[in-house]
Amino acid sequence: MTGHRIFTMSFASIYPHYVAKVERKGHTVVELHQVITWLTGYDDAGLQRVLDDETDMATFFERAPRMNPHATLITGVICGHRVEDIDDPLMQKIRYLDKLVDEVARGKKMSSILREPARSTG
Repeated sequence: MTGHRIFTMSFASIYPHYVAKVERKGHTVVELHQVITWLTGYDDAGLQRVLDDETDMATFFERAPRMNPHATLITGVICGHRVEDIDDPLMQKIRYLDKLVDEVARGKKMSSILREPARSTG
């Protein structure tokens, strides 16, 4: 596979950085898992399996039980790039997760982080 180095890094090597980021800002692993589950469909057991197996990032997203169809509602800048403008689908998914982790760390309301489209009334 050609591409960015992060594609071949294990999720287990990146996960502690996510944990540290949210905890440093006074948030919890439970909140972190909530956004990971929302984005990828992994439950706690599936997430633990990925961590134990040291699954690489490409495989982590490739085998995600169910990517959230509302992930495209994630917008904004992460690592100097607008997530909605990232061309590589895998890199975009990685940056979606980075953006969600940032939002948890910043204390954004979970209802805002877990984007749902506006419901029409009528």
